This record gives sequence, structure tokens and C-alpha cells, in this order.
Amino acid sequence: MPDAPDDVPDAQESEAARRRRRAQFLRELHEAKQLRDRVQPRRARAARMRQQMRMRTFRW
Repeated sequence: MPDAPDDVPDAQESEAARRRRRAQFLRELHEAKQLRDRVQPRRARAARMRQQMRMRTFRW
């Protein structure tokens, strides 16, 4: 098992490491989405239109 208990001395550090990994993942995901939107503007525009339609038809 790669994450043995001796790798991380306490739960607080593992929580901080998990948050750092999650933040890094979300940054990379956001960057990838921006890149995809730049290289596929038509698809990005269609996705924005679909999202707007979903928001318009959403019932509170």
C-alpha cells in the first residue's frame, strides 16, 4: 500500500496534503477547461448556451 501510516506522521498533515493535492487538481482542471474552450470555441459556445438554458428552466 503506497500510503502507509509511517509516511504521514499525523492526520493533520495528511489532511493538509490532501487539500494541497485537491487544490492542485482543481487548478489543472480549470486550466484544461480553459484550453479546451480556446481550441474549440464553437463547442464552448454551445455548452454556454446549454448551461444558460438549464439555468432559465430551473425551478426554485
